[in-house]
Amino acid sequence: MLRIGKVLKSNGTEGGLVMSFLDITPEDIDLQEPVFIEFDGLPVPFFFESFTPKGNNRAIVQLTGVRNLKDADELSGADVYADYFEEDQEEDFTGWTVRDQDGREVGSVSAFEDIPGNTCLWVQRADGQEILLPLHQDLVLGVDENKHILTLTIPDGILDL
Repeated sequence: MLRIGKVLKSNGTEGGLVMSFLDITPEDIDLQEPVFIEFDGLPVPFFFESFTPKGNNRAIVQLTGVRNLKDADELSGADVYADYFEEDQEEDFTGWTVRDQDGREVGSVSAFEDIPGNTCLWVQRADGQEILLPLHQDLVLGVDENKHILTLTIPDGILDL
C-alpha cells in the first residue's frame, strides 16, 4: 500500500476529519475505494461517506464508522494509505527518463520490481546495463508528467558498477 496522506485533525463534533494528501491531489482519490489507517499494526479499511476538497492538497471528509469527536480525535495524526495507486504507478513510469538529484540522466525505466515493502525500478542505462533503483516517496524529488521525467535522490554507490 502507498501512503497517500495524513489525518490532520478533527472537524466539528460529528466525526469529520481534515486530511492532507502527499504527491496527489484530492481529485486523484477514488471515492469508491477504501483508504486504510493502521491500528495495532494492521491496516483497517474506511470508506468515504463525504469528501469536500479544500485547496490543492486537503479535504474535509467523513469516514464510515467515525461518528463523534472522540473517534475523530483518535485518528488525528494517523497516516492514510491506499492500495489502488501502486498499479497505476507501475504503468505510468515505464518508459520514463530517470534523472538523479543533480539532474544527470540515469536511464529509462524498463520495469518494476515489487519487492514487499520496497518497490524498485529497473532502469536501462545508455551503456545497456540495467540497474535496480528503490522507488520510495521520500526519494522522489520531481515528477514531470509532460516530459515523462522522474527525478530521484539516488543513494551513494547504487550507480557504481
